[in-house]
Amino acid sequence: MRTYNKGKLSIARILQWADAHYRRTGCWPSVHSGRIPEAPGENWTKVNSALEHGFRGMRGGDSLSRLLKRRRGSCASERIPNLTIKQILAWADDHRRRTGRWPKVKSGAILAAPANNWQSVDNALRLGLRGQRPGSSLAKLLDRRRHVRNRKDAPRLSAPLILRWADGHHRRTREWPTLKSGPVLDAPGETWSGVGAALYVGTRGLPGGTTLATFLSDHRGVRNRKAPPPLTPAMILRWADAHIRRTGRRPTVPSGPIPERPGETWCSVSKALERGRRGFRGGSSLARFLDQHNRYNPRPPRRHRRRRLRK
Repeated sequence: MRTYNKGKLSIARILQWADAHYRRTGCWPSVHSGRIPEAPGENWTKVNSALEHGFRGMRGGDSLSRLLKRRRGSCASERIPNLTIKQILAWADDHRRRTGRWPKVKSGAILAAPANNWQSVDNALRLGLRGQRPGSSLAKLLDRRRHVRNRKDAPRLSAPLILRWADGHHRRTREWPTLKSGPVLDAPGETWSGVGAALYVGTRGLPGGTTLATFLSDHRGVRNRKAPPPLTPAMILRWADAHIRRTGRRPTVPSGPIPERPGETWCSVSKALERGRRGFRGGSSLARFLDQHNRYNPRPPRRHRRRRLRK
């Protein structure tokens, strides 16, 4: 951490530190308030001494208490009234009614009590200030008393559980979930993007190192667009023969999906042949590949050929 340069002080800087202390703890700093987190190496005793004796650019004859009384209308002995859980929950319910959302630490001033803010409430719950016991937080309180999901304390996940949710999604929508599928229908509060993040990062009891697409490909055989399965010449020729029997012509790049392999298209096959992907060396194309393996367009019936010659 970068150490603060203990040079000259200014009233504006001291008030800035005092405001941060007030937001964090719910009371104004005093001589005994200890270190100043915004200025590593600085403490309130040194600041008060500079104000009193005229050190570090100060005029002297002042004090921290008198400065706060004069510029903030308060002194170090004045504290914000204690909080109660009932009061905090009432403010949270009011916030929910007005905004449609539950408050967070960064929600700013409390609408029902503008002199307070949600950051100071959270600090009081965490640090045991303003009559509260330490060890809680705004998120934990709302999770416990209002059943609001706490993202930092989300329940553990497992592969069978995720697969059960994915199967339910597939039954309802006829599609497998992706990161953009939104909420998990069988688990209120869960989203597929959150599940994908847990799979990738390795949180909530999962090992990590995979993606939602790879996970579904491994466990349900779902086609992964970013890692499609390898192709073989025999496979492509079998699909081409089926296409010829079905349409009377051999497939081309614009021929669209391949019914024998859901999710596969003739365009993707051609790109694999051209660019050397999915088990091929590259430098070919769908047309050249079919020519090399004697897959030509069938000749028209003989009578049609005679009519063309007469014309």
